Amino acid sequence: MQPLAFIGPTELWIILGILLVLFGATKLPALARSMGSSVTQFKKGLSEDPELLEKPKESDENES
Repeated sequence: MQPLAFIGPTELWIILGILLVLFGATKLPALARSMGSSVTQFKKGLSEDPELLEKPKESDENES
């Protein structure tokens, strides 16, 4: 039994066929475009300045 990480070409065709049935041929390009945009935004969020994430807020220091 193969782990899920090793999906072969047959499985990819099956997944593509299911997506085609669920969303239709006209919606697939828009779906792929939005997924690509989401991945791009996620990667951009990961690469932002880490100092901004670690810097405590001034209001947090005053409460202590």
